[in-house]
Amino acid sequence: MRILALVPGGIGDQILFFPTLDDLKQSYPEAQIDVIVEPRAKGAYRVCKSVKEVLTYNFKDRNAMADLGNLLGVIRDREYEAVVSLGQRWTVGLLLWLTGIPQRIGYSGTNGARFLTDAVPLKTDQYAASMYHDLLQGFNIHNPCPAIAINVPKQDIQWAEAEQQRLGIKDSGYILIHGGSSQLAISKGIDKIYPIDNWKQIIEDCQQRQPNLPVVVVKGPEDEAFVKKLVELCPKVKTISPDDVGKLAATIAAANLMMCTDSAPMHLAVAVQTYTIALFGPTDPAKLLPQGDRFLGIKSPTGKMADISPQEVLKKVWGG
Repeated sequence: MRILALVPGGIGDQILFFPTLDDLKQSYPEAQIDVIVEPRAKGAYRVCKSVKEVLTYNFKDRNAMADLGNLLGVIRDREYEAVVSLGQRWTVGLLLWLTGIPQRIGYSGTNGARFLTDAVPLKTDQYAASMYHDLLQGFNIHNPCPAIAINVPKQDIQWAEAEQQRLGIKDSGYILIHGGSSQLAISKGIDKIYPIDNWKQIIEDCQQRQPNLPVVVVKGPEDEAFVKKLVELCPKVKTISPDDVGKLAATIAAANLMMCTDSAPMHLAVAVQTYTIALFGPTDPAKLLPQGDRFLGIKSPTGKMADISPQEVLKKVWGG
């Protein structure tokens, strides 16, 4: 059996969809499961154990008919028996119908529902991973949503261990900070950036209370300006630059505590069960973090990240 999943969105959306893929694979162990994702999200599948092949398509672009034709040709050549889709736009539903795949599963009450063979109620008032997992009802699978799980390649774990050795933090442990400076979020006007001066207060307090527990900041391509400024303000912080999701996951897994904004690394922290304090502006922690005492979400009272006080964050850090 060959099953296709269409998963629009970024890396965070893919990680939240992993429990659905894992449960589907467990229910159909002989099935080959492929996914179609946006190019920016392909890297997430470095740590996914249930997917055979990752195809890419930019769902939100104004794609030419030739692009759509090429994608349809690729899908038809593989002769899938079922397709499950997170996409709710009518164009995604039409795409599913044009593929000719016999079983087409998606959400009811959406613009693309008319093209489905099995429509599942869309229940948005719950943890997003559980909302995605509801789609398996179309396969008559009614298991509880499992926890997010990932499979970090051995070489990525070895890279993270070598970096910890280089930074002198292998034996001490460390607090990890991810600033979450997503250019995509900025371009959409989504407030996910916590002010550097606030981070400075948090870091200085951590260094004062726990001088033997280093603070490490993740530096990625979109974070360079943020990290450079933070290092100028807090010269004792260390930086680490994982260049893929696997290395980032291994770095998070080894941390004593992760502090971050609502972002893809937050979902990785959930997957590796690292204690996490995540800051939320306009988004809802109840929908993006699972219940449990290892993951604490701090929601801005105004919807603006800057209105989360450093004192409130530190109260969570020290259990005050």
